[in-house]
Amino acid sequence: MFSNIAFPVTLLALFGFQTSWATTRNKVVLTNDDGWAVASVRAQNDALKKAGYDVVLSCPAENESGTGSSSAPPTILLIPCEFDTCPIFSPAEGFNASDPRLNYVNSFPVDSVRFGIQTLAPQFFDGSAPDFVVSGPNVGNNLGPVILNSGTVGAACEAALEGIPSVAFSANTGSQISYTTLESDPNSTNTLAALTYAQLSVKFVQALTSAKGTILPPGISVNVNYPSTSKCPEPSDFSFILSRINADEDATDVERCGTTHLPAEADVVTQGCFVSVSVFNASTKADVGADTQAFVLDRIGGILSCLP
Repeated sequence: MFSNIAFPVTLLALFGFQTSWATTRNKVVLTNDDGWAVASVRAQNDALKKAGYDVVLSCPAENESGTGSSSAPPTILLIPCEFDTCPIFSPAEGFNASDPRLNYVNSFPVDSVRFGIQTLAPQFFDGSAPDFVVSGPNVGNNLGPVILNSGTVGAACEAALEGIPSVAFSANTGSQISYTTLESDPNSTNTLAALTYAQLSVKFVQALTSAKGTILPPGISVNVNYPSTSKCPEPSDFSFILSRINADEDATDVERCGTTHLPAEADVVTQGCFVSVSVFNASTKADVGADTQAFVLDRIGGILSCLP
């Protein structure tokens, strides 16, 4: 297992970022806070590649859940990577020798996505920036004020602040288990949930990025939360609902489903097979105004539904 670990490539020159492209936008940096070897992120990696995306994975070496937007210089590992996927004293950044697009960073999610954007992207994307950053799906939901401490959301925020459109995905069903279970236990609840969430995330990314023009306004990201798969085993069972991070009866949101008050995301995911989609400010991690919500609604309206 350890023979798959190699030293990272030399740091390449940094590049300028932008939020819209005229060509096909399929260059994706995939990150998370649960670690580079967890089943959920590897399922997402496979699903994105199957859908035609050019993907580079850059995740923490260990489970860094709940670390928010913390940042620190990566250091040599003093313990093995999660699930013993790299040995003690491995370098601060490393990759799987059989697939150099699978990378770990021994630091926080923010540092992992930064490494993916600034170092790995120019290597694998012919010197260019990624078109999009996918963070997650996280093991467990990140709803309401919880997002302030979410490493999954923190990584998405870092990407947005670096000028790269991003989305944070979090999911109710799943466990902190190795990616090897995707093959060793293919019919388990965890594996089936990981595959379902991965397909849903691809659907969302396709909807958000497919139209021409700017994907997201500068400094803006999207928080997407999936409910349990216990009553929703198939991707077709789910409906995406435009929501807000925090409930606010005094706020005037974009008009949607006959009202200018969007439901709170925590209320959406408890009502059935409904996926909450909340637009937020990457600097404050707070809800955005109606105009910014309307921008995102215009891009993804085709996949959105209304609550019953």
